[in-house]
Amino acid sequence: MKIEHIAIWTSNIEELKLFYEKYFNAKSSQKYINKNKQFESYFLKFDSGARLELMSMNSIPETKNDVFVQFTGLIHIAISTGAKERVDALTRQLKNDGFQILDAPRITGDGYYESIVLDPDGNRIEITV
Repeated sequence: MKIEHIAIWTSNIEELKLFYEKYFNAKSSQKYINKNKQFESYFLKFDSGARLELMSMNSIPETKNDVFVQFTGLIHIAISTGAKERVDALTRQLKNDGFQILDAPRITGDGYYESIVLDPDGNRIEITV
């Protein structure tokens, strides 16, 4: 078995789509729109075949979670760059472009080389080798 996709509710679907396309080379589907439900979504596909669904609907309330504090539930998405140098370069680019870096590139206690950045909606992204 494999995870087919993960979905994120967002109030700014276009900004989030552009973020994942620009920094993580995601390829977007055409936007799906259900006018009756006022629902919109994109499926973003990564080189590995993994997919991320971005969804927007006016009736979905803003999260009450604090992006700087851990909480129960889905807490991050890990995206592999394939090389330590790519982790460093992408983290540097995101920082230079004004994105919040929560943890600079480092080797974790369990042996991963990673950094952690917040996407435009405050979702934690682990950038790994």
